[in-house]
Amino acid sequence: MMSDSMRAVVLETPGDPGQLRLQFLPQPAIVRPTQVLVHLQAAGLNPIDTKLRQRGTFDPDRRPAILGCDGAGWVAAVGSAVNRFAVGDAVYFCHGGLGLEPGTYADYAVVDQAWLAPKPQQLSFVEAAGVPLALITAWESLYDRGRLQAAQTVLIHAGAGGVGHLAIQLAKLRGARVATTVSTPKKAAIAQHCGADLVIPYRDRDWVAAVLDWTDGKGVDLAFDTVGGSVLEQTFPAVRLYGDLVTILAPDPATNWKVARDRNLRISLELMLTPQLQSVTGFSHHQTQILETASRWFDQGQLQIHISQVLPITEIVTAHQLLESQQAAGKIVIDLAA
Repeated sequence: MMSDSMRAVVLETPGDPGQLRLQFLPQPAIVRPTQVLVHLQAAGLNPIDTKLRQRGTFDPDRRPAILGCDGAGWVAAVGSAVNRFAVGDAVYFCHGGLGLEPGTYADYAVVDQAWLAPKPQQLSFVEAAGVPLALITAWESLYDRGRLQAAQTVLIHAGAGGVGHLAIQLAKLRGARVATTVSTPKKAAIAQHCGADLVIPYRDRDWVAAVLDWTDGKGVDLAFDTVGGSVLEQTFPAVRLYGDLVTILAPDPATNWKVARDRNLRISLELMLTPQLQSVTGFSHHQTQILETASRWFDQGQLQIHISQVLPITEIVTAHQLLESQQAAGKIVIDLAA
């Protein structure tokens, strides 16, 4: 019999990682017929988690908040109108954790079936929990915003990062040639393993010059900025005339857009959380389809997820410290079954 309480990491007051507290809370209940109760086995960490912990969630009046957007687990119960899943199904998803609805740093979560996808059979729950937000971000950036086509060239910043290492693989699956920037030899090896054609150690080389040399002076067809800050502006000359640049960060107000304008670049902004933030559930269908396709690709061996750290929920403070250090490659995941 399921207990009527659960472990959850709660945030009462924004601040440093020490503000995250492990508590026992009532287990959530299904209140709408299309909802599913998921017994979470793992929760993936993302930079949005640390940003919300630092500055507060999107609805600061809802406290305590449970952070965590990515989750994987078993279906424990279903609402009366659920027709896509049954008790015992293994699922993964990106939903909640923004302060609008409880997130995945807990033993259980209630999620509408529209946000759920079957977990890849070849991935463990820990591996699957590291996928959704990063995979959807990379997919929408390259395929939807960037319109990446076969035989095109693409520059992916931070190719060993959570989003970057998946973006390299998606670009290669589309038939593109990939250049990427990395900071260390260890991260270079990860990027190469993911299929990057040119790996640039940006601390040791002029990466813009390297990209221009690689493209015979033209620049790449598409650049993907996963870093933000000054990197966006620095990337402008590395993109071909009339090329595309997609960023997942808010542009720095100090950005000088002259080079981008002179090169007639098409600039796109990517935020995969928009459907949740704007309460437009219709867009969940597209993101769920992405996860369903990714499940097949993982099971066929066409995609891999790199998990750098796995920690128990009792070490959530350490997990946030690791994420903020930006030293870890790939993803950090909380193992809720540990």
